[in-house]
Amino acid sequence: MNSIRKINMKKLILPLIMLGMPGLLNAATAATELEGGFKIGPAIILITILCVFVMVGVIFRAKDTTDFYAAGRSISRTGSGMAIASNWMSAASFLGMAALMYGSGYHGLAYVVGWTGGYVLLLILMAGQIRKYGKYTAADFIGDRYYSQSLRATGAIIAILISISYCVGQFAGIGLMFQWILGLDFTWSVIIGGAVVLTYTLISGMLGVTKNMQIQYIIIIVSFLIPLFILTFKFDYFWVLPQIGYGSVVSDITNGIPAASELMNSMGHEFAITASPEYSMPWDIATGKTFFQWMAIAFSLMIGTAGLPHVIQRFYVVPKASDARWSVVWGLFFICILYWSAPVYSAFGKILSASPEVGKLSKDAIVVYTAQLGNVHPLIVGLLAAGGVSAAFSTVSGLLVAGASAFSHDLYVKVINPEASPSKQLRMARLGTVLMAIIVTMIAMLKLALISQLVAVAFSLAGCTIFPLFLLGIWWSGSNRQGAIAGLIAGGFISLLSISYFVCDKMGISLPFSEFMTYYLGAWYFAWIGAPLAILVNILVSKITPETPIEIRKFLIEKVHS
Repeated sequence: MNSIRKINMKKLILPLIMLGMPGLLNAATAATELEGGFKIGPAIILITILCVFVMVGVIFRAKDTTDFYAAGRSISRTGSGMAIASNWMSAASFLGMAALMYGSGYHGLAYVVGWTGGYVLLLILMAGQIRKYGKYTAADFIGDRYYSQSLRATGAIIAILISISYCVGQFAGIGLMFQWILGLDFTWSVIIGGAVVLTYTLISGMLGVTKNMQIQYIIIIVSFLIPLFILTFKFDYFWVLPQIGYGSVVSDITNGIPAASELMNSMGHEFAITASPEYSMPWDIATGKTFFQWMAIAFSLMIGTAGLPHVIQRFYVVPKASDARWSVVWGLFFICILYWSAPVYSAFGKILSASPEVGKLSKDAIVVYTAQLGNVHPLIVGLLAAGGVSAAFSTVSGLLVAGASAFSHDLYVKVINPEASPSKQLRMARLGTVLMAIIVTMIAMLKLALISQLVAVAFSLAGCTIFPLFLLGIWWSGSNRQGAIAGLIAGGFISLLSISYFVCDKMGISLPFSEFMTYYLGAWYFAWIGAPLAILVNILVSKITPETPIEIRKFLIEKVHS
């Protein structure tokens, strides 16, 4: 059956690509504006890849609940690694990291360190053990390990909230790229982009989504790397390996480039910049950032990565525990290719947009603007924008499936209606997907913060709630139901406190001690205190309450750590 699916997919995709090629070539001379206007070349590329995504979703659509939740546990190590990388390299990675480094220089590297370190943590502490435990979802593990239906339901609700928070940043990225390509209003761009990703996620389930992620990874990495070679070659830097050559660009930003250069950006401005030493300083006063904030962000993102439901769920799609570990290794390799490259866009963007005549550019779209200002061919810029859409789509689809699984499998089936038929479960999963998409679309339209910052809220929430439950649940058999509940309350309280101050600040509402709370419990990094507190409370309460049941401890020893 799988071989037939593959042959059919090739028969459908190859003619589509061949038909699209003349249109792409004819669009090669299309003008590419910095803002506004329908862009014919990029639009053709975008529509082509969207058709491919929907087609793959139809071919590999979920036939049953195992396909929808865990892709039939049939994905290979390398394929799972590509899917992990694609699922991970969201709009926050593709667009947001360069945006942060463009705006705050070295400080933005905290996100690179935190997100990369999180996968190392997963590899060492959790990947194999999570697969050996053998559940479908994060909430399923929590409910079974802590022998509590209420904790299962709470875990499902938290998983849904994390998925929504994470999705908001992705929908904002989709809206930005659709707005840039189609020349539409941001609101309509979010609605149209969200509707497309919702359609193929509803059809696909985890199986189709995972197959799409493998295709999306190739689009993401190819579209991201090609402009780097062009930019470094064109502006006479070490182009053979742009990830090394950009070090000279950072030095030029720090020391300044005089206006006598013959090199110009696409708008005719000289390749020049005044000295900006703070750009390469770890925590220069001029940036308004501190050592504490840098470390808090890196730590929060690291443990948050190890607690994200849609990341944890990827370990259930492979056949064995060893495959889960190797899929993380492959995923980390594929991720690092992009992470190593993102700073190049921020450095070139800093110089190419230095002229006051360029005007104020959206930081979240600086990757695309950098390629435009570097006079990269419009079709390649269009491919880059399509890569940004692919990055957002791959993550959103995984998040929607994770949230829908929590809604259908963990809330509806395990708590509300245990007798539900498989077809009823699928209907509820698809209903949950639609509800999540509507909520996310409404929040994304508010433009609360930068893409990466919005995503970082989800990481801190995961770090304060789900990560402690998994860490102690896997590695300490003494952690019991009472300890889990107490730890979850402690981590949840810190999360609620931080997010409340963040939302009130955005709404113009002043709360007591606002400056203190914003600095020490920032919405991007409150897990630095919330996670350790949740772990400590869990341990203390577990010590003074009844022991974990013997069957749970026996299962951990014989099955999970054997």
